[in-house]
Amino acid sequence: MSRLAEHLLIFVLTLVPLRAQAQSPPNIAALTGLAPVAALPNSPEGKAALAANLKITGDIQIGALQQPLLMSFSEQQKFALRDSFITDGNATELADGLGSKLGAAYQERAQYKDTRTFASISPSISDLIGYTNNITKSDSNAGKYFFANATTNGKTPVSEAATAILTANGGVTDVFGKAYGRPAGSQGADAYGNSRPFQTEPRLIAFRGEDYFGRPSHSLDWLRGPNQNLFDSPSYPSGHTTYGYTEAVVLAILVPERYQQMIARAAEYGNDRIVVGAHYAMDVLGGRATALHAVAHLLANDPAYVGQTRKNPAVLNEMSHGPDKEIVVTDYTVALKAARADLDAFLNGACGDTIAICAAADNGRFKDPTANEALYNATQTYGLPVVHQSTADMKEDVGKIAPEAGHLLTAAFPSITLAEANAILTETQGPGGGFLDDGSSFGVYSRLNLYAAAGRAAALAANRVSTEASAPSRTRHDR
Repeated sequence: MSRLAEHLLIFVLTLVPLRAQAQSPPNIAALTGLAPVAALPNSPEGKAALAANLKITGDIQIGALQQPLLMSFSEQQKFALRDSFITDGNATELADGLGSKLGAAYQERAQYKDTRTFASISPSISDLIGYTNNITKSDSNAGKYFFANATTNGKTPVSEAATAILTANGGVTDVFGKAYGRPAGSQGADAYGNSRPFQTEPRLIAFRGEDYFGRPSHSLDWLRGPNQNLFDSPSYPSGHTTYGYTEAVVLAILVPERYQQMIARAAEYGNDRIVVGAHYAMDVLGGRATALHAVAHLLANDPAYVGQTRKNPAVLNEMSHGPDKEIVVTDYTVALKAARADLDAFLNGACGDTIAICAAADNGRFKDPTANEALYNATQTYGLPVVHQSTADMKEDVGKIAPEAGHLLTAAFPSITLAEANAILTETQGPGGGFLDDGSSFGVYSRLNLYAAAGRAAALAANRVSTEASAPSRTRHDR
């Protein structure tokens, strides 16, 4: 969507009231940002991207496209079964990105006993993770049926404000189903639209392994049931990827010494959705952008994102589930500070040394920075072709287009300014012109390279601390 069209849409939304608040303002912002996928059939470039999406997804799933994975392909398949279970209550499945010592300590304390019963390190951490996931999940879930058949749940029509989003860019529903020969309701297709890869790909590799709980599992268990039936669950965007990047960024901010490794873990987690056959590359990219966009607005204390009452499973320091409790985060930076204090105290005690020293002690699969970067880079665009030529060969000024994005770095590295953070995000951003990179603020999030940006930010912060430490103390005559 062009900037002019985006401005026209915003004007329309101010005139059209939300019907029964079916979609919140953050939902509308996410749907608007994700909407370029619906217009792909309107251009040769879009049609080429759709064709590439199917082929690249299929080649990854069957192992024909050899990615720079951090383990063998057969091992990654088995790990994808573990990653199919979402640990959104405590982020424990993602915590191995914290490294051998810190990750092990975190996962030993924060566990899932069953699908509902889990432990958290502290209430402040649980509430932060729960609230953040709830916000990003709402945006991601809003897209599922919206892009499938313009409903909220398969049957209830979306608000007039949401309908205006598709009208504004000439978009259509069920893009993947129509493009890949499985339109909604046809034999073998999703009843609502946007059938998944295991329904559209000409070939699917099924495999066995163990699930998160160590029980024998099969990839089809997570596609057609009984563990998770995705047959009539629309594909776009990837909810798992949204959760993965949400949790990974939260842990990266809480433990900035492992920021890059956590981003690599998020990339792996999203990629595992392709490996298992549940999602397309475009789904994963859409889920990543959705998570980063919402988390950045939370970190900026955007009034539309904070101060809401959300449900969160009632957990304390021991295994518990019981009735969900209501949580309200009115100041996200305060909530983040409380969670960081609790996690710092726990990790310092658990690792027996400083967090920095324990963070550096890593003999796991994230120990090699070069390998981590290669994995992330492979998932930056998945090699999908350019759709928006206007942004393909330009650096988009993050500070001007999406200024809140810089909080994704300053929250972890507070010695750098927001302007410096946005400059780093601008300098390190990935290739432009992708199917979401239409010149909008949301489109900028689709090309952020947090792996590279975190490396720059960490180096700047470390240099600043070193310079300040070596500066001579000022005497009375210096003042």
